[in-house]
Amino acid sequence: MIHTYEGSRSELRRLLRQRRRALSAQQQRQAAQKLYRQLVQHPIFRRARHIAFYLANDGEIDPHYLLKAAQRRNKAIYLPVLARWPRHKMHFQRLRPKESLSLNRFRIAEPRFQPTQQRAAWTLSLILMPLVGFDEQGGRLGMGGGFYDRCLAFHNQAPTHRPLLFGLAHECQKVDQLPIQTWDIRMQSIVTDGGFYSTR
Repeated sequence: MIHTYEGSRSELRRLLRQRRRALSAQQQRQAAQKLYRQLVQHPIFRRARHIAFYLANDGEIDPHYLLKAAQRRNKAIYLPVLARWPRHKMHFQRLRPKESLSLNRFRIAEPRFQPTQQRAAWTLSLILMPLVGFDEQGGRLGMGGGFYDRCLAFHNQAPTHRPLLFGLAHECQKVDQLPIQTWDIRMQSIVTDGGFYSTR
């Protein structure tokens, strides 16, 4: 864990991305298995019917074991997809079994853009979000594009209980206290390969 950091958010982001990319394939696999065990029997995950996942990239902790478990339980699975225009907008789109994926402009796999398969973020039960850094107060440092912050801005505008926002990370991405901006969306919980941090 980083206890104190005096640099900029961009410098902290670079440092934490280096940390997670330095993990070996075996460490990544073990972390994904530990993440699965932390969440698969959790009451919130068990009750959730509409769950947004992400496909791991750039050393992110991989939730694919959880995604497979959700599919076996016949839950509705969604992935983030980027809009062609406006280019800063992101949607959550239903993932169908055996659906083919393509790479977006950031080289991240996503379903082919289909508005009829998309669901408003506020109607989802649970969103499992990737992050670069986190603190125990629910602070989240993302990749810097602001896609999740814009998509979930309603969370800051009015109190809401849906969807629940769980950040997923490696334990090595923990920071004692993140520098938070007014537009940053806080997590209700952060789940890592080493622990479960509830901020509520």
